[in-house]
Amino acid sequence: MPRIEIDEARCKGCGLCTIACPHKLLVLSDKLNLQGYRAIGMDAPEKCTGCAMCARICPDLAIAVFKEKERG
Repeated sequence: MPRIEIDEARCKGCGLCTIACPHKLLVLSDKLNLQGYRAIGMDAPEKCTGCAMCARICPDLAIAVFKEKERG
C-alpha cells in the first residue's frame, strides 16, 4: 500500500496537488501551518494508488510518496 507524507511546514496551500490527484483525495486543511497557510490533508489514504501526481506537481516539494515493494 502506498504511503503519502505531507510536510505541512513546507506547504503553502497552493492547491495544485488537489487538482492533480486523479482520485481527489487531497484537500485543504482547516488548520494553519506555522507560516499561516492552510496545509494539505488527505481524505481516505487507503484509496491512494501511489501515482505520485501530487508529489510531481508540488512546487515546494512538500509531498513524498512511498511505495512498498510486493513480496513474492
